[in-house]
Formats: sequence, structure tokens, C-alpha cells
Amino acid sequence: MKGLVILAVYAAIMITATLIFTKKEKNVERFCVGNRKENWIMSALSIAATWIWAPALFVSTEKAYTNGFVGLFWFLVPNVLCLIIFIPFAKRIRKEMPEGITLSGYMRDKYHSEGVKRVYLFQLMGLSVLSTGVQLLAGSQVLSTATGISFELVTVLLAVIALSYSLFSGIKASMLTDAIQMIFMLAASAAFLIMTIKSGGTSGILEGIHGISGNYTSFWSKEGIEVFLAFGLPTTIGLLSGPFGDQSFWQRAFAVKSNRIGHAFLVGAILFGMVPFSMGILGFAGAGIGYQAKDLGVINFELIREMFPAWVVLPFLFMIISGLLSTVDSNLCAASSLVTDMCGGKELKKTKTAMVVLLLAGILIANIPGMTVTHLFLFYGTLRASTLLPTVMTLKGVRFTPRGIQYGVISALAVGLPIFAYGTVLNSGPYKTLGSLTTVLLSGIVGVIVTKAEVRHGKSAR
Repeated sequence: MKGLVILAVYAAIMITATLIFTKKEKNVERFCVGNRKENWIMSALSIAATWIWAPALFVSTEKAYTNGFVGLFWFLVPNVLCLIIFIPFAKRIRKEMPEGITLSGYMRDKYHSEGVKRVYLFQLMGLSVLSTGVQLLAGSQVLSTATGISFELVTVLLAVIALSYSLFSGIKASMLTDAIQMIFMLAASAAFLIMTIKSGGTSGILEGIHGISGNYTSFWSKEGIEVFLAFGLPTTIGLLSGPFGDQSFWQRAFAVKSNRIGHAFLVGAILFGMVPFSMGILGFAGAGIGYQAKDLGVINFELIREMFPAWVVLPFLFMIISGLLSTVDSNLCAASSLVTDMCGGKELKKTKTAMVVLLLAGILIANIPGMTVTHLFLFYGTLRASTLLPTVMTLKGVRFTPRGIQYGVISALAVGLPIFAYGTVLNSGPYKTLGSLTTVLLSGIVGVIVTKAEVRHGKSAR
């Protein structure tokens, strides 16, 4: 019953805020990108919240606890840098296509090709579906364990909460609730940080900065290099492609005030970093006191119950729900905007229907027996990496032929995915790195080769 009350209170806050501060949207374009002059501070909070997915709140603590400052660095820094690196490309697409809505629409217009559009729609929509499945799967596992509500029911309840306010005003509801969710996550993170320091003092934290084993003393030590190869390098490659292969971030680039895009993404990156940093400090503290984890996947939940009063679990659960739903509602809006490419962008009914279909798919995926977060992350991480180079090179002025784009992305998925899958099954850092690099590089290399071959035979790269 306590779990249902938590979810009900959370839903009431988000729905009430949406009804008070936004208006029901009846125009497709405004439903997808607002008035294109959204406040940059709210946009920054929304960007930060969207980039925080529920499992990431656990990964930062886990890596700090197990691999010390080395592990936390390789999780935190690439996550922040990828949003900053994205800035010039967000500015560029807005300048070239000021009335745009989607990345797939931009690539279609750039190459005058329905085939290119379909390849990008497959990647972007696939990412939204699988990312939603990850959120519902990972978040529901934690909430079910903590509240006693059945896993299946939690997936449905979380989906209904996200849908309830997203259907009302689209991107405006998403950005507003993201901002509220991010403010709450920042407040909770600050509280946990203060309580951690009070609990064991800075000396306790410093004692744990080398991890629970105490072996992670340097980036250049044997252990430090192992962390880099097994986790840091493949994670960095995957994260750098993150915003580029996610319609949620292109959508925000089209929605925020054009002369404040850089401000929004830079501040969003910094705000994001504060949350996993505070969770990492908690991991250091746990290692410092010699706590022996029962389940590394939920180590911060264990530490909060171990180190703090019982009531602290409540804000932590709110934090998890915020991290989960901020990404889910962004995925809903991303899917609705992608339908504008599929259906011509005229009917709001079809746009909203896409949200419902996406959530149904996410619920079904999350409830597949034996499905794990790793399985889903494998597929959507490879999906978003497959279009990185064609997107970046196009925005930098490199011209492909339409077939160059299509063959490049298809080859990247066909070759890179199996290699990365093999590395994931074996937990092999070298194979995961090879799979990530192959997926990223092959799309660009094959695209250039096919383009040059077609140009030689008289076909132009428009």
C-alpha cells in the first residue's frame, strides 16, 4: 500500500503541474517543439533529466564502490562531455533547418531521399522503444523490491503516469515535468551528500576513493588500465554517440530559443554531472566503511538503508522514479515527433497514438521472461552508434549519396552488433570495444566508399 501511495503522490504532482503551467496542445508542430522559444534554464533542466536514466543512478555508485575514483571518472566524465560535444551540432541543425522537428526529417531533406529517412526512422524509433523498455525494466525491478508491488503492475503504473501528462501538451509537459524531476534529483543528491559527510566525515570518503579492494590507486596502474579497457573505453565510445542518435536531444535543439542552445546544453551537462557525482561519493563512503555489498546492481539502495535513517528511503525512491520517468516521457515525445515524418505531420491523433503504442511496446519488452537491462542496452547502444558518423559528417558539410548513408548504417548494424554482443556475453572489454568501434566507424567508412564509387559512375552526392 505504501508503494501505491508513493506513486499516486508522484503522479498527482506531475499532472497538477502540467495542468496549471501548460495548456492542452491541439497543434501538431507545437505539440512536438512548442513555440521554438522555450526558456533555456528549463531546457537545461530537461536536458539533464533526460540524460539521467534510472540505472545510471546505480552505476555511478557501483563503479565508485568497486573501482574507486577511476571507475567513477570513466562513468562521469564521458557522460558530461558528450552533451558538451553535441552543442555545435545542435546549433548547426537549427541554423540549417530552423523549422525542423526531427533528425530523420533533416536527413531526408538534406539528401532528398525517402530511403535515408527510413533508415534514420528505424534507428531513432528503435532507440525510443528499447530505451523505454530499459527504463521500465530497471526502474520497476527496484521499485518492486522496495515497495512489494508486483513487477508487472509497476511497469504498467509507471507507463500510465508518464502518458497521463505527456498526452496533454507534449514537449511542454515533458520539459516542465523534467525540470521538476531534475530539481528534485538535485535536492535529493545534495541531501544524500551532506548526510554522507555527516555520517562518516570526509576521512571516511577518502578512505574509500580507491574502491572496496583498495587496489584502484591510479589511472595508469594495472587495475586502472583494466578498468579503462573493460569499462572506460567502450562506455566512452557508446556515450559519445548517445545524444547524436537520440531524437529527444534533437527535439530539444529545435524547441529551445535558438540563441540559447549552447547555454541550455552546457548547463544541462553540468547539472547532470552533479547527480552521479553525489551518488559516487556515497559509493566511496560505503567502501570506506568496508560495507560488503549483497547486490552490486543496487548498491546505493543498500548503502542508504545501511547508513541513514529509514525515512531516507522515501526520497531515494522519488529520485529513482524521477530518473526513470524523465527519460520515458522524453521518449514519448520523441516518438510522437518521429510520426510527423511517417504520416506527414498533420494529424495530432496519430501523433498521440504513437505515444500509446510506444508504451505498450515498452511494457511488453520489459515483461519478456529473462530479459535484462544488458540485453536492451546492447541493442539500443549499437543502434544509436550506427548513425553517428553519417550525422556528424553531414552536419560538418561532407556529402554522401543516399545509398552511401543506407549501406553504411546497415553494414554497421550487421557487423558491429554481433561483435559487441559476443563481447557482452563473455564480458570481454576488448570485444566490446571492438564492437563499439566497428559500429561507429563502419557506417562512415562504408558510406564514403559507396559514395565515391557512385560518384565515379556518374551519380552525384547531393
